Amino acid sequence: MPSLKAIKKRIGSVKNTRQITKAMKMVSAAKLRRAQENVVAARPYAKKLGEVLQSLAGNLEGDLHPLLEKREGKKLLLVLVTSDRGLCGGFNTNICKAADRFIKEKQGEYEQINLMTVGRKGFEYFRSRKVPNYKNFPNVLAKPNYGTAAMIAQEVIDAFQGGDFDEVILLFNAFRTVMSQDITFQQLLPVVPETKAEADEAPVEYIYEPSVADILAEILPKNIEVQIFKAMLESVAAEHGARMTAMDSASKNASEMIGKLTLIYNRARQAAITKELMEIISGAESIKG
Repeated sequence: MPSLKAIKKRIGSVKNTRQITKAMKMVSAAKLRRAQENVVAARPYAKKLGEVLQSLAGNLEGDLHPLLEKREGKKLLLVLVTSDRGLCGGFNTNICKAADRFIKEKQGEYEQINLMTVGRKGFEYFRSRKVPNYKNFPNVLAKPNYGTAAMIAQEVIDAFQGGDFDEVILLFNAFRTVMSQDITFQQLLPVVPETKAEADEAPVEYIYEPSVADILAEILPKNIEVQIFKAMLESVAAEHGARMTAMDSASKNASEMIGKLTLIYNRARQAAITKELMEIISGAESIKG
């Protein structure tokens, strides 16, 4: 059995750890509220932008913009969004494993699969694996901003238009609740507007100024920027939710461990006192004898 000093030192160490996990939970809870507000604010804009593309879809004749070009090539770029820090449960591990499975499943369909990582954890996970990393954007999620998303979007657009890749897919953790996140695959390029069948409604004819092609030249790059920015906000909110849950679980486990160690400490202390009493009694008896 460990000594009383060792047990007491371990209890103190676990208590210090519990203080850290409680503090991290409180910090994540505060950041989560702000991140959740940003996600809620970004979703309607991204949705409305998608609706605008849907309204344009019926007027598309051929490839009016390079970002709509469907190619026969087999070069894929997977944009993976993870966090820069750990201590958030299986948040990063789950999405990295999902990316790994996706790459292995698609290796027979594509001649070349490259990875673009947004966040340090994704880069570290695939660094030792045989997946070419096209570019890495670490330390950009601490304070996600639209300028960073626009920069990443421009890198993706330039690579697609330059012929480096024929298809671009975005992978991120979508925020659902504090307890759960949705691993989401989203095709970025080529842009495929979804059309809605409205059999009961007569089609509406629009007049576009200056032209559909000019409008697409503005709205398609903007759509890529918005979708990446939304994915970053979703990932940050999901990360704080996962960290809050993980730190709460760690704090509870620490409290249970402190209880068990305290019980062991009390038993060891009682045994030591009993042993000392027995030694005193034995010494007194030997003197009497």
